[in-house]
Amino acid sequence: MNREIKLTIVSAILFAIGFFIEQPYVKLSVFAVSYLIVGIPVIKLAFLNLKNGQLFDENFLMMIATVGAFFIGEYAEAVAVMLFYHIGEIFQDKAVGKSRDSIKELMDIAPTFANLKTEDGYDKVDPYDVSVGDIIVIKPGEKVPLDCVVTEGSSMVDTKALTGESVPITVAKGEELMSGYIVVDKVLNAKVTKDFENSAVTKILDLVENASSQKSQQEKFITKFARVYTPVVVFVAAALAILMPLILKQPFQVWLYRALTFLVISCPCALVISVPLSFFSGIGAGSKAGILVKGSNYIEKLAETNTVVMDKTGTLTQGVFKVVEAKSFDISDEEMLQYVASAEKSSNHPIALSIIDYYGNKEYWNLDSAENIAGQGIKAVINGKQILAGNAKLLKDVEFEPINTTDTVVYVAIDGKFKGYIRIADEIKQDSAQAITDMKNVGIEKTYMLTGDGESVAKSVAENLKIDEYRSKLLPQDKVEIVKELIEKGRKVAFVGDGINDAPVLALSDVGISMGQIGSDAAIEASDVVIMTDEPTKIAQAIKISKKTLKIAKQNAYFAIGVKIIVLILSALGLTNMWAAIFADVGVTVLAILNSFRAMRVSWVKLKSHLY
Repeated sequence: MNREIKLTIVSAILFAIGFFIEQPYVKLSVFAVSYLIVGIPVIKLAFLNLKNGQLFDENFLMMIATVGAFFIGEYAEAVAVMLFYHIGEIFQDKAVGKSRDSIKELMDIAPTFANLKTEDGYDKVDPYDVSVGDIIVIKPGEKVPLDCVVTEGSSMVDTKALTGESVPITVAKGEELMSGYIVVDKVLNAKVTKDFENSAVTKILDLVENASSQKSQQEKFITKFARVYTPVVVFVAAALAILMPLILKQPFQVWLYRALTFLVISCPCALVISVPLSFFSGIGAGSKAGILVKGSNYIEKLAETNTVVMDKTGTLTQGVFKVVEAKSFDISDEEMLQYVASAEKSSNHPIALSIIDYYGNKEYWNLDSAENIAGQGIKAVINGKQILAGNAKLLKDVEFEPINTTDTVVYVAIDGKFKGYIRIADEIKQDSAQAITDMKNVGIEKTYMLTGDGESVAKSVAENLKIDEYRSKLLPQDKVEIVKELIEKGRKVAFVGDGINDAPVLALSDVGISMGQIGSDAAIEASDVVIMTDEPTKIAQAIKISKKTLKIAKQNAYFAIGVKIIVLILSALGLTNMWAAIFADVGVTVLAILNSFRAMRVSWVKLKSHLY
């Protein structure tokens, strides 16, 4: 039990005792001590804000109202205002704590050291001091300090802190490790691929830490509303206390009591606390599920989304390509592969990497020149010969017959002559079909798939997944134009992608969603939401969390404003007392805070036709 709660209990006991004391001065003393125990922090803050030019805030209103209540002899009510306000603050802290707990694992993933391998073993160093290419040693129970590739050993790895997945994965030589993962059972040696500042852990922490700075429209409205609303009610209260006794020739004390009650009711605590807390809880719920939302404004936009546009490769499919056939004409398969693999050495595209992997550790030719053409393939010059390796669009000036397949095909031409093709397969992700169903269940009206692949591949994937519409043979700028057109038609568009080519369209869309595990750095930077597990079903889950969060925030705002307006009118008419004011302020705040807890509880077993 912390000190704050202990002091609140002491104040509450003295408050209760005060009701049973008959002697006026003793009664006043007991209530005064009870008041000061919980009221001093509020009074201090009120004077501090006054010093900084913030006259009309909830602390100032509380101080004026309660001191005034003591002045007219309403000791119990004065104490009750401060005591129950303090209890509300404890509830708020608890709510914030629960929200923070959901992202605590994320905040704890920052490694404090790295084991840098040396000739004699290893040295424990600061992660900032490790360079790309260094070999590090990660022992069981330790966090992976930097993004790296395993060079020696195999082990179970806990990814929960980053991905939200409870089941550990197994990694072995050649496989990637993200900083923040925890090695479970065996020692690993790994080669560092990114310095600490550019590692996953650093970028994720930046996302989490900066999320609260991106305010929703609701939060901005509440802030503006409180700035106007509070001074207005203060002046109304002053008019009630000064003018009404003169106009109606009634006792000053009666109208002073009403004015003080009016001030207590007017505190905008429920609004300024519960609405931001609702969004914070929603961000926490997303983090717990491996969904990083960069700000509450994006929760708001996600909740309003009615159209989801998706990239194919790496989003709906595995993005892990494997060569299944290499067919050449006029030259040997080996020679054709040597030309293409040598050209693709200059590219880090997944298709290029699959060809290099298929060719293996054989002899590569030096490149005279190479040009990666987005959405088409690669153009290179090797030993004075022009090499074209890409889709049919790249070979538009070459005479050949495209093959009929649903796989990705890289056509090859040397010096303008067709020399063969390489057929590459990419598997659809296991949960892609369920993802489309889930999107429909959370209110998405239209789903689109945009891809640079050929018609047959695109059609096959779209039909298998029951996607509403698809477009094939697209360049990155084509995707931008399509999304722009949808937005101009009034659609609320979320775009989901993973590659560097998707960065422009991610930035353009109402909400950009990137796949964090295999997604490029550029895509993650340009996006508003990051799916750490790369699971398409998380898209609908993110939308569900957002819809529930927005619903709760609106409930809190409507409830707080509605109750306050009713009680304010009753107070001005003399039909209520300060106990009702306490409920209208503190009681409503506590209820709104408790309602905000619900944003943290988002079950996700299998979506049905209902949302909540």
